[in-house]
Amino acid sequence: MLSIELKNLRFHAYHGLYKEEKVIGAEFELDVTVLHYPNTVPVLHIKDTIDYTIIYEIVKKHMEQPAELLETLATRIAHEIFAEFSHVEEINIYIRKVSPPIISFRGSIGVRYTLTKENYIATNK
Repeated sequence: MLSIELKNLRFHAYHGLYKEEKVIGAEFELDVTVLHYPNTVPVLHIKDTIDYTIIYEIVKKHMEQPAELLETLATRIAHEIFAEFSHVEEINIYIRKVSPPIISFRGSIGVRYTLTKENYIATNK
């Protein structure tokens, strides 16, 4: 099995529950890992693997569409990646809000979501 990884993707976006987050926005970081079995080994052509530029465009599109919950964002991204690539076996997404609007909070908060092919198929029957 191969994995395609996009790490530390950074976006300024408008996700969140609070009015300030929807107006001012915040910085977000994402990690996306897509595991799959390549169509052929060795992998010599892009059609035999996962094109990471398409993964990035999916992530970017969803980051530009405000959502109140990071959970919503993570699940939407994962489901669209599965819809785009039939040979994906598992997707792992980690989304971090770099500076959450919590008084005196130092650090980041995040959501991690894993979706397997089996669960994707079961939820899309």
